[in-house]
Amino acid sequence: MDLLSRREHAVAELSQKLIDKGFDESFVVEALAQLVDDGLLSDARYADSYVRFRMNKGFGPVRIREELRQRGVANELINEFVDFQDRCWIESAKDAWRKRFGGEFSDDMKARAKQLQFLQYRGFTSDQTKHIFKYLD
Repeated sequence: MDLLSRREHAVAELSQKLIDKGFDESFVVEALAQLVDDGLLSDARYADSYVRFRMNKGFGPVRIREELRQRGVANELINEFVDFQDRCWIESAKDAWRKRFGGEFSDDMKARAKQLQFLQYRGFTSDQTKHIFKYLD
């Protein structure tokens, strides 16, 4: 309960934390099933919260999707909360670009490649980054 009081957790993530702390695996499975039944633990709530948090930090859908997958969230839930076609990703990419590069668009190809690489590292798709550079040209 202490871990849940701090932030939302995915079922797989919380399970691994408890097992790492030395709790018996069968006890962990039973306890987490009870928490899910009581509505205190929800992968859907976790995915929603995580996507909004990471988006606000300037990360894109590709990276967020992979992070959720690593945390044990089911693909169906990830697809529900990470929509690559949502226009908000373009705005998020623009904001991350502005914050990192101060809104300075360079004509130098090396600098432009660095900006593009930054956005791709952050998890934005090539279509999303094209919108930014198209918008700035």
